[in-house]
Amino acid sequence: MALFDLRGALTEGPGVLSAWLGLTDPVVQEAFLRAGFDAVTFDMQHGLQDTASLRDGIALAVHLGRPALVRLPVEDRALAARALDFGASAVIMPMIETVEDARAFVAVAKYPPLGQRSYGPTRAAELHGYTDRADYVGDARNQTMAFAMIETGRALASLEEIMAINGLDGVFVGPSDLSIALSGNGTLDPRGDANEAAIRQVAASAVAHGKIAGIYAATPDDAKRYRALGYRLICVGSDSGVIIAGARDLADASRG
Repeated sequence: MALFDLRGALTEGPGVLSAWLGLTDPVVQEAFLRAGFDAVTFDMQHGLQDTASLRDGIALAVHLGRPALVRLPVEDRALAARALDFGASAVIMPMIETVEDARAFVAVAKYPPLGQRSYGPTRAAELHGYTDRADYVGDARNQTMAFAMIETGRALASLEEIMAINGLDGVFVGPSDLSIALSGNGTLDPRGDANEAAIRQVAASAVAHGKIAGIYAATPDDAKRYRALGYRLICVGSDSGVIIAGARDLADASRG
């Protein structure tokens, strides 16, 4: 057993479709892990996850044969390394705006010589079946991935420089925050013209730099549209959104 080949899945075939998990209940997590998604992403920024639920959720994902990604809280570089030590396959850092932001993120997410990730993968090595932790370290250099979120005008202005950073595997677009930032007046419009142009710009830049483009999709139609634009990692919907919508639909249909 070894780390999942997330990089291979992202660069070959149709890409990776991930569930988005903000709830901590393991039964809910298991339902999404068994639903046919290629991966799951735990949301530590806006979700209800804490360190303990993240640890257990990553273990559940690995045991059920799915790579776990983690969207971190803003600027929480310490948790980036811990999430990987828990056995995550990738970490996503929100609100990266500058080259300096991105380099600091890579430093904690990548082992030398790409970064300065501190050694301590006890749980990750055990979870992924490594008897020799040195083998985990060797595999992790290539197989654990770091994505910088692009969701502000300042990030777009620095996009080419961010994309060029060695050790950064890709970028991840947050369409809602990006639309608010680009609107000039705080308006949420993730499908607006300015946002769509920026989303296309990020995808094209990723291809040009040999990086992976990822994005959050609110709906299945959004997911299909983004895939057509060249996005290789697509996180769609959310566990809470699915449950809330399903409960409402069930109540409405039962009254009809």
